[in-house]
Amino acid sequence: MDSCCGENTSPPAIDLQDEGSTPARSRKLIEACQEWGCFRVYNHHSILPLSLAMEMKEVVRSLFDLPPEVKQRNADVLPGGGYVGPTPTNPLYEAFGLYDMSSPPDVEAFCAQLHASHHQRETIMRYAKAVHELMIVIGRRLCEGLGLEGDDRFEGWPCQFRINKYHFTPESIGLCGVQIHTDSGFLTVLQDDESVGGLEVMNKSGKFVAVDPCPGTLLLNLGDMATVWSNGRFCNVKHRVMCKEPTVRFSIASFLLGPREDAIRPPPELLEPPHLRRLYVPITYDKLRQLRLDNNMRAGEVLSLLLAEN
Repeated sequence: MDSCCGENTSPPAIDLQDEGSTPARSRKLIEACQEWGCFRVYNHHSILPLSLAMEMKEVVRSLFDLPPEVKQRNADVLPGGGYVGPTPTNPLYEAFGLYDMSSPPDVEAFCAQLHASHHQRETIMRYAKAVHELMIVIGRRLCEGLGLEGDDRFEGWPCQFRINKYHFTPESIGLCGVQIHTDSGFLTVLQDDESVGGLEVMNKSGKFVAVDPCPGTLLLNLGDMATVWSNGRFCNVKHRVMCKEPTVRFSIASFLLGPREDAIRPPPELLEPPHLRRLYVPITYDKLRQLRLDNNMRAGEVLSLLLAEN
């Protein structure tokens, strides 16, 4: 993984088959969450096989070739979460959305909206199941790294799904394909374009760092809900997509959001000494997302509205 991830200049890489000691394995993961808010994973193919990831990418390409009137049937997912065509704000960007990829009925409804073929349905179903399993595995390792008991803390959390296409042209080189933002949920699993770069993340010094393609890996990053849940330990990484070359770029993003109805708050163990004070008020994912939309806060600024009183 050294060819993809520099030691100090880009997000670290985590080997999911690392058989080393639990403390050492956990320490690298937690340090990545604290220092970068993102990391790559590799050797994950027992959960998400490379062949399935490639099949899914072909399905994604075919969905974007659908007629506009079919694409627009991907609606009523959640506000701003269904099909999005190019807009004046993001003229290079197009996307589909699905509220909960861990729910087979939701996946079936998504496929029905787009008149997916049997092969497409089967591929999307298998991909959704595999990515959800990967999210749960990473969630357990995060808990392990923080010394938290129990391995079911993230069960039942909805997992939003977005597939993205960037229409880069010679005129758009140097422009943003998507504006600077943080993700609103807890954990994002990104299957990035394996041949077209452009993704950049902000490091601790406030500088954007290119995250170049690294075939056979996935990029995971933490969002606003992870910062609240971890009582400020985890970084909600700012990122953007830049046009580097005049071509089409695809990515597949899956978001572990937060509890369906319950307010998210730090586990009690994270409020023990020396972190006795809760930094943020408890909040549901839907409320946090609505605050972001209402206040046009897309880059983590919403956390300033959630600060608990001293």
